[in-house]
Amino acid sequence: MELNTVKGNVRWLSIFMLSIGCSIVFSAPIAGQTGGDPAKARMQEMDRRELQLSGTGRDNARPNDPRRSQAMMEQVSEDFQRILILHNEIVRAVAANRSLSDQFISNATGEIRKRSARLQSSLKLPKPEHALENRGTVTNRKEMQTKDELILLCKQIESFVRNPIIDKPGTIDAEQLGKARKDLQSVVELSEAIKKHLDKQKL
Repeated sequence: MELNTVKGNVRWLSIFMLSIGCSIVFSAPIAGQTGGDPAKARMQEMDRRELQLSGTGRDNARPNDPRRSQAMMEQVSEDFQRILILHNEIVRAVAANRSLSDQFISNATGEIRKRSARLQSSLKLPKPEHALENRGTVTNRKEMQTKDELILLCKQIESFVRNPIIDKPGTIDAEQLGKARKDLQSVVELSEAIKKHLDKQKL
């Protein structure tokens, strides 16, 4: 199924990226939150996470640098759009039983891998400690045809994009956050594996 591309809405991206940060914060108890004003404590944590997401950890970047934040959000928007555009091209070809050239698949999966890996960093969704520990979705992948691998990759992209953490900015759910991390890591690994397989065939 085709997915709508993400619009270049800076405000949406700001809320989305902040919601990811808040999900990380609130997935574990916050010391001292039970005392005083909970709403105030939450706002303070949101402000802290927003500063972290805007790149305050680098020595050469000013805290909450608007230009850096803007550039980061534009990059996230571009990465999302390109992943979804490539996803839709693959879905349309598979649905129409139309073959895709090895060169297109290699280029597409290479780009999906690069952009999804960058999203892991930009959205603070690092590789899970036990990445793909449950490998049910990739069991016997070596025996799959390229078409089946692409279908599996598209399903993982859809699962990530439709996750409430991604689809509905502001959603705070530790379980869904963990699933988003696993789905994004799966996209990274599957796209990389497909590209490597095709490139190896050229040798």
